[in-house]
Parts: sequence; C-alpha cells; structure tokens
Amino acid sequence: MSRFIRHILLASALPAITIIAAPVLAQGEPADQSDHHLDDPEIVVTAIFARSEIDTLSGTSVVTGDELARDIRSTIGETLTRQAGVSSTSFGPNASRPVLRGFQGERVRVLSDGIGSFDVSNTSVDHAVVINPLTADRIEVLRGPSALLFGSSAIGGVVNVIDSRIPRSVPEGGFHFDGTATYGTAANERALGSRVDLGLGRNFVVHLDASYNKSGNLRGGGFVLTPELRAAAALSSDSDIAALANLKGEIPNTAGRTWEIAGGFAYVTENANFGASVSRYDSLYGVPVRYTTTAPQGGEEVRLDVKQTRADVRGEVKPAAGFFDAIRFRGGYADYKHNEVGDTGAINTTFLSKGGEARLELVQRERSGWKGAIGAQYVNRRLNIIGAEKFLPRSTTNQIGLFTVQSVDLGAARIEAGARLEKSRARADADADLGNLDLQRNFNSVSGSVGGNYEVTDGWRIGLNASYTQRAPAAEELFANGPHAGTQAFEIGNPNFTKEKSTGVELTLRGKSGPFKISGSLYHSWFTGFIYEQPDGTVEDGLPVFQFLQSKARYYGGELDVSAKVFTSDDLTVTLDGVADFTRAKILRAIGPDANSPRIPAFRMLGGVEAETDHIIVRAEAERVNGQKRVAAFETPTRAYTLVNASLTAKPWGADKDVALIFSANNIFDVEARRHASFLKDYSPLAGRDFRATIRFGF
Repeated sequence: MSRFIRHILLASALPAITIIAAPVLAQGEPADQSDHHLDDPEIVVTAIFARSEIDTLSGTSVVTGDELARDIRSTIGETLTRQAGVSSTSFGPNASRPVLRGFQGERVRVLSDGIGSFDVSNTSVDHAVVINPLTADRIEVLRGPSALLFGSSAIGGVVNVIDSRIPRSVPEGGFHFDGTATYGTAANERALGSRVDLGLGRNFVVHLDASYNKSGNLRGGGFVLTPELRAAAALSSDSDIAALANLKGEIPNTAGRTWEIAGGFAYVTENANFGASVSRYDSLYGVPVRYTTTAPQGGEEVRLDVKQTRADVRGEVKPAAGFFDAIRFRGGYADYKHNEVGDTGAINTTFLSKGGEARLELVQRERSGWKGAIGAQYVNRRLNIIGAEKFLPRSTTNQIGLFTVQSVDLGAARIEAGARLEKSRARADADADLGNLDLQRNFNSVSGSVGGNYEVTDGWRIGLNASYTQRAPAAEELFANGPHAGTQAFEIGNPNFTKEKSTGVELTLRGKSGPFKISGSLYHSWFTGFIYEQPDGTVEDGLPVFQFLQSKARYYGGELDVSAKVFTSDDLTVTLDGVADFTRAKILRAIGPDANSPRIPAFRMLGGVEAETDHIIVRAEAERVNGQKRVAAFETPTRAYTLVNASLTAKPWGADKDVALIFSANNIFDVEARRHASFLKDYSPLAGRDFRATIRFGF
C-alpha cells in the first residue's frame, strides 16, 4: 500500500507538466455529482463533462433502470449483448467479457466507476472480470475514438460500470435501501443483492452493499458439440468418445458461486465530495471442457477460485471562482489472486496480481461555449503466474498518461478535440522455465482525435470524427512463451514488437423528433503493426503453437439503434425498437494472401415491441444472428440462429415507486446458438430456454 501511495503522489504531480508539455484524453466523473444524472438514460456521464447521447461523437449505449434489471446476468459480457456493437466472449456463464466492434481482451477496457477492474481478465478468456453487475446503478458503453479518454489500449471501446459504493449525495430522509432477488431456470441460478445508504447528519453518508450468486451447470440449447464434432465422435470405436455425439442439454463444469461485500463512506457538501470504499470479492466457478474426438482435451475439469480485496478513493472540489470549475481525483488499489484447481482438488496454476490506478482532472469553467479539461493518469500492474500452465514470466507494467479534451459550442456546430501522451514500461523478470531473458521495453505513445457535429435540423445532428492512436504492446504480447490453458494454445510473444498504430474515421447520425429516435454510426480503421495470433502448424506440450505477429489490418463496420413510439394515449405507450450491427476485419499480409481476423461477430439484427403503462411493461423481441463464414485459418464457420424472448415488468404501486416484479422468458424455442467471438463456440452453446423472475425494491 505504501508503494501505491507513492504512485498516487506521483500522478498528482503530473498535471503541471501537462499544461506546459502536452494535451491528452482521459476519463472523468459526472460534471454534476448529484444522482439525477444516473437516472437519465439519455445522459452520458462517462466523460470529462456529462452530455446527452445526441451530442457524443462516437457510438454510445446507456443501460439503467428497468432495462438493466431485465437484462442483468452474472457477467458484464452477457448483460450487454443486446446493445448495438456489443457481443460477448461467452466463455461459459461465469467468464464472459464484452466484445466491442470485434475487439476484445487488451483492446477493450472494463472499468468500475471510471477506473480499472484490477483483475487478469485481459490475459485469458477463462478469467472473469471482477465487477459484479448486481452492484451496478448503470452501465455505459463507449465505442470508437471517445474511448481514448481511458487509455491508448482502449481502441475497441470502454465499458464503465457505475455504482454508489462511494456515495455522491446524502439520501433523502437520511436513509435508503435497495434490494434485488433473481431466479433463473437455465442454470438453477439464485442471486441476491442489497444496498444501504445511511446519512449521518447533513454531510456524512455511510454505504454498505452485499451480493450472492449461485448457479448449477448451464443447460444449453440443443447439443453441446457442433454437428462436425458430433459426427467425428460418432465414428470412434471408444464408447465414451462415441457418447459425446449425444451430449445434449447440460454443459458440464459450468456451475459457480460468487459473493461480494463492500463498505464505503463520503463527506458531501454543495461544493465538495470526498469518500472511500473497501470491497471483498470471492468466486468459485468452472469453465466448459474442450472435447476432441479422442478424449476431453486437458484431461480434467478445471475450476477457478478467485479472490480480490480492493480499496477506492474519490474526491471532488468545485472552486467558487477561477479558471477551473472542478478538481477531481479518483484512485484504486487491489490485491488479486486466483487458483486454477483440477478435478482432484490439486492447484495447477496460480495467478497473482497487485496493482492500482490514479487519475487527476482539472475541469475548466465554461466560457462563451468553450469548455475542457486537463489531467493525468497513472496505472501500475504486477503479475506473477506460478504452476504447470505458466505462459508468462513475472512482469510489471507501468503507464503514465497526460491528457486534455477541449470542446467549443458554436450553436448549430460543435467541435471537440483531444490528445493523449502516454509513457509505458513493460518489464519481464528472467525465467529459466520459459527461456526468457531479463527484458524491459519502453514506449512513448501519442494519440489524438478531432471531430464535430452539425445540427442539420431541430434535434438532428450529423457528426464526423477522425482519430490517430498508438498502443504499446501488452506484456502478454511481448513476453508470452508457454502453454495457455484458457485458449488451448502454446503462445509465443515477440519482445521486439513496435507500437500498434491506427488511423480511424467515424460518421454519426443522431436525432430525436416526435416519436422517432435514431442513433447510427459507420466507422473505418486502418492499422499498422496490428498485433494478432496465428498458428504456425507445430505442436508444443500437446498444444498447437500460436505466435503473436504484427501486420497491417483493416476494420470497418456500422451500428444502428432506432425506436419509434407508434401509439400513445393517456395510459398506454407502444414502442417499436431495433438494433443492427456488423463488423468486417482483415489482416493485410505483406507476404501471402490477406486473411480474415479471428473471432469477428457476424451481422446481427434485433427487433422488439414494447407496451408500457404506469403499472405494466410488456415486451417481445427477436434476435437474428447470421452465420459467420469469414473465418481465420484455425477457425470453423458458425451457423446462424434466431432467439425469441419476452418479458413482463409489473410495478404494483406505479412508475414513481421503486418496486418492480420482472418475469422473462429467454430463448423461448430452445435454439442451439453459438457466438463466433467465443473461443468455446464449438464446445459450449449459449443458454437454452430460460425462465427468470426478479423482484427489485427500494425505500
């Protein structure tokens, strides 16, 4: 902890350098710290200053209120899959991470109230994100250049889970309680969550929250294995292997349980807010088994035993006068550990990670339509892997970022520009088992964006944004040299990698007029030094060898989110809504033909109809995902599927009371569905028919 305090002091000293040396983009807390922003789904607070969705320059989604309560699942990835431009790694029901515009892992940052989750979910798809959706007040997704505010690695985007562990206001009446309980049939899932905020006098608030989730093995739709694997298994003379051809319904080794408890406090006045929180997270879950036509690959069912202790601080001061309107600080530190346990109870591998993040922001007072902010960010992570499946040496990563974002409102036109300077250092200790030398790489990265939008008619804006980013290679991409159980590959990095660079443009259209609301975007990015994995045809330790390589690449796609109120009366509103998105990605090789980038989600459309009164919300929807035939060399095609869902939300005491009963039926026709972005798509389908009941109440 003393080392982290030194890190915070270092980060706090940096903004003076920023003003003289260079501008850069970074995250921020809501400009107005009161809770009303958190209740408004059309306001994006994950930015230096809060703004409406219509004014943002990149793709955004906000999930809160009844929508969040209806869609919430045990993982962030599965909770967000109905949002435009979002898919999921779908690595079983307990370790699904968001996929944004085809990017995942290191290129997507998942944040807790504006700073990192301090876990190891970016190192492997079987590692869970240590953020519990049950504690979320709202979740915001930023796709495209706006995500540069959170670090140069967030090329794909940012998911920010906003909670109230450090209170932002004193509860009305001095006390507030929220509770939720859920049961789902597909995995016999039982989840409980509660939150208490207690005001002590006029300015002090104490917070306590706790949650518990337990589930059995997930029941998938249809067969567990794809038709190709089932056909191969059926030809085996071994009866146990042949039986895999008929494996249906329950997906083995997917049960799990998670509990979390947290406490926090805050001192809140009209012009200041200071607080801190401490949390403890504990989870034990299994990951689906990869099968071959000869035996279960890996030979045993592995469970992950995850524990994290985390401390957070937040502060804001709003000067009465002067150049700056607000001074904000956000910091966090966590001690993380997980054991990968075999079916005999023996620990195969242990992951140990300690790290923290600190941000300081100076928000300028608005003057004649001009507003902006400058600041600094510091990130530190120390990772050590112990055991038979160690694929990475002990490593340390440090990043210092300096940032600015500036915005000018000219009436019909709005212009915004930002820049980021980032210094990164990745160090790997000597490790004889992995054949690594004692290595250190230093990178200086420059990123920036400029864009604007124009009000073509009342309530409708068209925007254009251009960005340039440089990303330093992650330690996993530089130093990996060993068996990686999560991806079932022997991974080999390259310590000589250069920075990954990209140039992108995005065209947006957003508007709201009468009953219609539209948000759409088209984007195109060109990469040099794009880092990706490719098999080289050899086998090491019984696993195919995947090498990290660099090449040119191209990503492009589009998103559309529309809604229309087709009927409105005094007590009834009927709305039609729809989402569509697609991504295309190519690796542009200097030698040999161009190749498809791996695990790119297929074209998807989702349409729904919703009828709402003060007491009842009824919704039905259908999601169509095309088959994916644009596959990389080591992938198999993925078949198309259609899911049909329905839900009913009852509010017995009216819309203005915080009590709701939610009943939903998901995948009503028990369809066998697989997401192409998943490493496990051939061995583990999505959930089959699932009936869910949730009660949410507060007072």
